[in-house]
Amino acid sequence: MVKLNKIYTRTGDGGTTGLATGPRRKKSDLRLHAIGDVDETNAALGLVRLEIDGEGALAGGVKRIQNDLFDLGADLATPETGDALSYEPLRIVTTQVEWLEGEIDRLNAALSPLTSFILPGGSRLASGLHMARTICRRAERAMVALEAAEAVGKPALSYINRLSDYLFVAARHANDDGRADILWVPGKNR
Repeated sequence: MVKLNKIYTRTGDGGTTGLATGPRRKKSDLRLHAIGDVDETNAALGLVRLEIDGEGALAGGVKRIQNDLFDLGADLATPETGDALSYEPLRIVTTQVEWLEGEIDRLNAALSPLTSFILPGGSRLASGLHMARTICRRAERAMVALEAAEAVGKPALSYINRLSDYLFVAARHANDDGRADILWVPGKNR
């Protein structure tokens, strides 16, 4: 259980931050970039939730994803070093990835196939989902860069990759099941 009594500690004033296992890393460290980009994805989804009407499947899905993104942040904040820990670290698991896949399939079933790439836009909700998608893609790039330097769990990498797919399909769903998508017209303004 997390309990925060004091918000500022001054321990980061020197440009470092502590990981869940205790070691301090520079705030410019690859791991901190990945954690920050995951956090930014989550914040963008907080704005998306302001645009969702009601408590339907999309609202519930985005709320669940926000919680999962905290799980992902905890996973990234606990490097897989092979050392024994005094607690069971929180990790993204394959069932979280499978849930995203099921939601992608469910939302995609109502969409007509794409005949062109689409421009981010349409409704405010779809635009917010596209913005969250692009931030998510940045988080994925940061995680892949981190994985080239040190261990990152495969389910975590799968989750962030699948999440951007979910956000794309959810944006099309928010655009009247794709009918309000704005199609790219190659070379239109030459």
